Amino acid sequence: MLDRLQRPLRDLRVSVTDRCNLRCPYCMPREVFGTQFRFLPREQLLTFEEITRVVRAAAAHGVAKVRLTGGEPLLRRELERLIEMLARVDGVSDLAMTTNGLLLARHAQRLRDAGLRRVTVSLDALEQDTLRAMSDGPVSPARILDAIEVASGVGLSPVKINMVVRRGVNDHCVADMAARFRHRPEIVRFIEYMDVGSTNGWSAQEVVSASEILKVIGARWPLEPLEPRRPGEVATRYRYRDGAGEIGVIHSVSSPFCGGCSRARLSADGQLFTCLFARQGHDLRGLLRGGAGAGELERRLHEIWTGRADRYSAERAGAREAADQQPPKVEMSYIGG
Repeated sequence: MLDRLQRPLRDLRVSVTDRCNLRCPYCMPREVFGTQFRFLPREQLLTFEEITRVVRAAAAHGVAKVRLTGGEPLLRRELERLIEMLARVDGVSDLAMTTNGLLLARHAQRLRDAGLRRVTVSLDALEQDTLRAMSDGPVSPARILDAIEVASGVGLSPVKINMVVRRGVNDHCVADMAARFRHRPEIVRFIEYMDVGSTNGWSAQEVVSASEILKVIGARWPLEPLEPRRPGEVATRYRYRDGAGEIGVIHSVSSPFCGGCSRARLSADGQLFTCLFARQGHDLRGLLRGGAGAGELERRLHEIWTGRADRYSAERAGAREAADQQPPKVEMSYIGG
């Protein structure tokens, strides 16, 4: 099943909640997502059975990789039950989760036992003050590092670590992050600060490009590129020439990879989005709760994907110029990263 730009559907990211226990300014700025913000009521969230039906229909169209996101997915009660259900879906060979790590240590063993294969943990700095500035919360780097150790210990490995790099906030921490995970199995992925959503006050001047990041790291530890493991990989991989492991960079701003994008995103309330930077989704909850069978759901997914022509990152400059005339982009905390 190919979209209008001949891209297959291979990956589905499933948001299980729009709630989070942090208020990272680049994702959920506190001045917007404060105490008065109204999150989705429980009855509007897809049930685990409904999520599984969507995943099963997507798998029938070639989806092999499913990633659970949020918000913070570990805030969703009994998440291991959903993982057990998804792990039994024919065709799904890779079941992963992205988390901020605050609740990971206590749940890691149950998640692994339920069928989760890998986790990606967000960690934007090793300095406590800088991490708190990036997360707008009382986060201890030690707590996240402990969670990473626990996850690795139970077999959720290799753990990937996402570091969003923002100029003037945590860009001075890039080399320290690389140093911390050299000679270890974890893989750090340095992410350019992106204009996801419409509330984070994104500015191009705050973007630290992938080439700058690689220059900082490569000046201390020479790097060489690695071939992608599979088509559509979002991170460009590099290894240390001295054999100390690998890193990745995600360069959606400086060098967009829209041409290989094979991902769709399902929001917690059942909207299917065909781009991280989308302005509207496609309602699947109404279909699910209206009595649609498996065949009808598969046909709707086929209709959505084959009509897809998204390439926002490649057209970013023009999109910024016309932003005042367009509705807001969907927020990352709602759609999942």
